[in-house]
Amino acid sequence: MPELIQIQEPDAPPRAQPSISAFLGLGFRPIYMAGASWALISIALWIFAPQWLDGPLSGVFWHAHEMLWGFILTIAVGFLLTSSATWTGINPLHGWPLGVLCLLWMVARLGFLFGGIDGFRIACVAEAAFFVIAAVALARVMIKGHSRRNYGIPLLILGAGVADMLYLRAALDNNYLELMRRFDLGLITMAIVALLIARRVIPFFSMRMVPGLKIPMLTRSGHAQMVVSVLAIILGLLHQSMTMAVCLAIVGVISLVQLVYWKPLAVLRKPMLWILYLGYAFIGIGLLAAAAQLSGLGTGVFARSAMHVHLIGMAGFCILIIGMLTRTALGHLGRPLALDNSMLASYYLMIVAVVFRLAALWPTAASVHLLHAAALAWVLAMGLYIWRFTPMLIRPRPDRPTQPAAAKATIPVRAR
Repeated sequence: MPELIQIQEPDAPPRAQPSISAFLGLGFRPIYMAGASWALISIALWIFAPQWLDGPLSGVFWHAHEMLWGFILTIAVGFLLTSSATWTGINPLHGWPLGVLCLLWMVARLGFLFGGIDGFRIACVAEAAFFVIAAVALARVMIKGHSRRNYGIPLLILGAGVADMLYLRAALDNNYLELMRRFDLGLITMAIVALLIARRVIPFFSMRMVPGLKIPMLTRSGHAQMVVSVLAIILGLLHQSMTMAVCLAIVGVISLVQLVYWKPLAVLRKPMLWILYLGYAFIGIGLLAAAAQLSGLGTGVFARSAMHVHLIGMAGFCILIIGMLTRTALGHLGRPLALDNSMLASYYLMIVAVVFRLAALWPTAASVHLLHAAALAWVLAMGLYIWRFTPMLIRPRPDRPTQPAAAKATIPVRAR
C-alpha cells in the first residue's frame, strides 16, 4: 500500500518582537507616535475637559501652543531627523540621545499642563533644550554630509524654538497682544519649514508613484518663496503689518502657482499624494487670508486671525501631516506604499474635522456642535493612526529583522 504523502506549507515567518533599539533607531519612530498621541489627547482636553487647563499657560493660550509647538513642529522635527539621515547617509540621533530628546519633549508637555509656575519654568527649559538639541543634531549631519542646500533647516528649527520662548514669555506676562504677534511669528516660521519640506518631497513622491509623471523643480520660484517668507518674519518682528501682508500674499500666490505646475489632476487616483497636494494648497490659501487680515482687507470671519490660523494650521499643516505620517512611516518601515482602509479613513476623518472646524468659525447656533464634531473626527483620525502604526513603529523592519535600525548602511543617500 503506497504511503500517504503529506504536503505542509512552510510556516509564515514569526512576527518580530517589539525592540527598544528599533524604536529608537530613527527619529520618526518615537516622535511620530508621541506627536500623534498628544494631538489626540490635547484636542480632547481642550474641547471636552477645558477645566483642566488652569495653569500659567491656560485655556486658548495652552491650546494654541500645544497645537503649533507641541504637535506640528514636533512632527516636523521627527520628519527632519529621519529625512536628514536619507539626505546625508548619517543618522543624526538614535539610541539614548534620541530617547533623551523625547524625554525632554514629554517633560515640557506635562509641565505646561500640570506643573504650576515651577513646572512651567521647567517645561520652558525642557522645550528650549528640545529645539536646540534637534537643531544642533541636524546642523552636524548637514555639515558633515555636505548637504549645502539644507544648511538653512537647522536655523529654521532654532528660529521656531526662539519664537516658542517669546510666546511663552508673553503668556506668562498675560500680554495678549504681544502673544498673538508671537504666535503668528511661530506660525509663519512653521509655514516656511512646511513649504520647504513639501516643495521637495511632494514632487519626488509623485514622480515615484505615478508612472511617466514629470514635474519641474521650480528652483527659482522656490528660492523666491523662501526669501520673501523670511522677509515676512523680519517685518513681523518690526511690527510692519502692511508690508508683511504683501510678502505673505506673494508667498501664498507662489505656493498655488507651484501646485498647478505639479499637475494635481495626475494624482487624483492616489490618496497618498492628493492628501499632500490638498494640505499644501491650504497653506497657500491661508497665507492669502493672513495677508487680507493683516492689511485690513478681510471682512466678516476673514477679519479675524482665527480664520487664517486654522486655514494654515489645521487645513494646511494637519492635512499635510496626516499624509506625511503615513507615507514616510510606510517608506522607512519597509512596508508597501499602499493604504489600507484604516489609513484612508484617517485621511477622510481629518478632512471632515477641518471642514467642521472652519464652519464653526461662523457665529451661528450650530457653532458649538460643529466644534464638538470637529474634535470627534480629529480624535478618531489620530486614534486610527496610533492603532494602525504603533505595532509597526515599535518593531524592526520586516525586511531587516535582525539588523540594527540605526546602522548607517541601512540609510540610502539621496540628492543633497
